[in-house]
Amino acid sequence: MADFKFRHPENVPGKFYVDSQCIYCGLCDEFAPMVFRKRDEDESAFVFHQPTTSEELRLAMEAVEGCPYDCIGTDGQ
Repeated sequence: MADFKFRHPENVPGKFYVDSQCIYCGLCDEFAPMVFRKRDEDESAFVFHQPTTSEELRLAMEAVEGCPYDCIGTDGQ
């Protein structure tokens, strides 16, 4: 389960975030490329845009549910 204390600093503020467990499998930005991006520094993902539409929210939740490392959180601020 993702841990808010270990979120990447690049995550924009909001409900969704990616924490330091991420190894960038690419699934999150396959599902929701408008929400997630790859960090080049360490090959992990981060949230660069919080979902604002119902479609973005649906796709972001699919990424959360599909994340094999459970490193996408939905309890952010």
